[in-house]
Amino acid sequence: MVPYAGFEMPVLYKSQTHIDSHNWVRSKVGLFDVSHMLQHTFLGPEAQKLLEKITPIDLDGLGEFQSSLSVLLNKQGGVIDDCIITKHGKDQFYMVTNAGCREKDLSFIKSELSAFDLQHKTFEGTLLAIQGPKAQEILQKYTTEDLSKIFFGHSKYIKLSTNSAPVHLARSGYTGEDGFELSIPSSNAQESQESINFFMSMLNEYPDIVKPIGLAARDSLRLEAGMCLYGHELTEEISPVQASLTWLIPKSRREQNTGFNGSSTILSQIKDKSLLTNRRIGIVSKGPSPRDNNKIFNEDGSAEVGYITSGSPSPTNGGNVAQAYIDKKVKIGTNVKIEIRGKLRDATVAKLPFVAPNFYKE
Repeated sequence: MVPYAGFEMPVLYKSQTHIDSHNWVRSKVGLFDVSHMLQHTFLGPEAQKLLEKITPIDLDGLGEFQSSLSVLLNKQGGVIDDCIITKHGKDQFYMVTNAGCREKDLSFIKSELSAFDLQHKTFEGTLLAIQGPKAQEILQKYTTEDLSKIFFGHSKYIKLSTNSAPVHLARSGYTGEDGFELSIPSSNAQESQESINFFMSMLNEYPDIVKPIGLAARDSLRLEAGMCLYGHELTEEISPVQASLTWLIPKSRREQNTGFNGSSTILSQIKDKSLLTNRRIGIVSKGPSPRDNNKIFNEDGSAEVGYITSGSPSPTNGGNVAQAYIDKKVKIGTNVKIEIRGKLRDATVAKLPFVAPNFYKE
């Protein structure tokens, strides 16, 4: 257990190694308790206007109970936090943000609220991620809802056989595997106990398929999937364009230029690629694993060309994988050197993701 954002979080569970946990999720089902994440609701006639100001999302382009990754933006176009936004209705939205950015996010949202007519609330509760190729098979045993009709990026309120109140189910996750995230109410002792019972029943009834998984594997899984971690690949000094997340700005928002935070900077970067000198990309290597802030040099070690933001051994592919910001002149397939413990180590620039996603789509 380690302290994180005011919570005690599991890095590993008993009798599992990091590699065991990682490979389990890639082949079976891992349960992640991510209840530390901050959950929000935005209700009211101008909820959409607020969200389309502080993020580049196009909410008219989402159907009801559809969701999308997005980013909270500062006035300079930097990323305050990444988030998932779900549209429950024309005036009703659900959002999940990172625990480590809790105070910063709340202060930012509060500062933006005054100009809009809406109600913003945060709430605590169980948030459980069920991830892996057998996630649907296992979860289906606890509901009469036909989960095969719920696709990646869609959500629905469903009834679980173990719980008295409906729960919010989203087909999504942070591992690159198929899976679900369940937001379970826990406003009283009964609901809290039901959440624990649901968690434990899966572990006890299907021990050959389901195991709890900690933060170590969660990080290596998202790294292989090419997903960003706030404070590493994303910061307030990095725009979504620089982070290779241009796809988060839909064509409609680019054409409308409706004034989302930092839109002038971001749209200029999309139109004129010379405004950015580096971008987020992948790195593969052997030997000692790259870590945050390791410097990257060109092949002969004569010039610094970038830096590592996250790195880890890759249980799926072997060797090491990392994400980095590198001079955009350095192309995929180029050999580079990484400074690790005072020595220059061989590495190669690679395309993201390292492991193809296994999302359940129509």
